[in-house]
Amino acid sequence: MEIKKLMVIGAGQMGSGIAQVAAQAGLEVVLHDLKPEFVDRGLSVITKNLSRDVEKGRKTDEEMQAVLSRIQPSTDIEHAKEVDIVVEAAIENMEVKSKLFRQLDELAPAHAILASNTSSLPITEIAAVTGRPEQVIGMHFMNPVPVMKLIEVIRGLATSDETYQAVAALSEKMNKTAVEVNDFPGFVSNRILLPMINEAIYCVYEGVATPEAIDEVMKLGMNHPMGPLTLADFIGLDTCLYIMEILHEGLGDSKYRPCPLLRKYVKAGWLGRKSGRGFYQYN
Repeated sequence: MEIKKLMVIGAGQMGSGIAQVAAQAGLEVVLHDLKPEFVDRGLSVITKNLSRDVEKGRKTDEEMQAVLSRIQPSTDIEHAKEVDIVVEAAIENMEVKSKLFRQLDELAPAHAILASNTSSLPITEIAAVTGRPEQVIGMHFMNPVPVMKLIEVIRGLATSDETYQAVAALSEKMNKTAVEVNDFPGFVSNRILLPMINEAIYCVYEGVATPEAIDEVMKLGMNHPMGPLTLADFIGLDTCLYIMEILHEGLGDSKYRPCPLLRKYVKAGWLGRKSGRGFYQYN
């Protein structure tokens, strides 16, 4: 199946990035959100990213305009009737996603694939609310989407080979590398990354070292481009806590228990970059 038109649900940081790379690959894109101001904000981020490419000589102004012309803003979910694939990049909440996938199942054409950009929620459970579980799949893009090459492609229990192959081909068309992963809590990326971040938080909690020292050890000693606590602030401490809770509940092992300091920071509203304070302070 050739995918020509793609709809992104959610015009936030991830959704706008997915829309950008899809439009750059020549696909027609519908960028959807609940309110026009959300869509406008997503489009302004895309425009800013593309303008930077023009300034650095990676694109011409004509190429930038061509990419933007392929993105259609939307606040009407009925646009799902016209597409070959929907990529959902809404809030990381099973109730919200289930409601959305029920709606998309009714609206999208029979051939359309329904994909989720979830970072930790089970694809099998999301697929179960639809009448087309064999056409439901996970496409976990990495942040920032225009830069990062990986897409974790997660097969639910019922996902067909045809659906996987179509999504793998789409990933390649978007200049990404698809890596096949089975449906387990946290998949691969977050099952490995988040416990490392959680352990770094325990090191602060237990007074082993300061956040600066911990990040320096991991950058200089392990050659990580960014320390785990800087990364946690970038991801959002509320998101880190949520994923740790998914891992702890889904795998039932005490090694995934979220650090009490992580819970305390989230309760205090110290969520990282987006709130201006996490393990570091941001202007």
